[in-house]
Amino acid sequence: MANKALIVIDLQNGLENTGSGLFRLTDTLNGVNERITDYRNKHRPILFIQHEDTELVVASDNWKLFEQLDARAEDFYIGKTHANSFFQTKLKKCLDALSVTELEFCGAQTEYCVDTTIRMAHGLGYTCFMKRGLSTTLNNELLGAQTIIQHHEKLWDNRFLTFI
Repeated sequence: MANKALIVIDLQNGLENTGSGLFRLTDTLNGVNERITDYRNKHRPILFIQHEDTELVVASDNWKLFEQLDARAEDFYIGKTHANSFFQTKLKKCLDALSVTELEFCGAQTEYCVDTTIRMAHGLGYTCFMKRGLSTTLNNELLGAQTIIQHHEKLWDNRFLTFI
């Protein structure tokens, strides 16, 4: 059986505090928690990625994960300063140490950190998965969040990942 890990990207308080808020946040968090429960039941690793910058200062309320997430001390936590969760982080080293070959993704923001990390993981040779609707983003001046998510899911499907 392949060694799988769940990657939860940037589901942090500070993202909800901008603009119109994250699209369908409650549904997304509920769905992510369902995936976390599945991984816990199968004793598979769960990795939380947390962005760090001037608005998401380490240890600040904005930087912290949403309280609703089932994040536990035994999970893995990786800080990053770039949209690519692999760039200058310990993510690849951690996955190698765990002998992980397959990654399931969820998180925020769809068109930035989630997309960039999925494409990088694919390029590194990981087999990638996602459950539809488990990435979220904000409306922007050009497109609504729902359109952004649908667009990226269409691009990813059977190119960069498989939907489960």
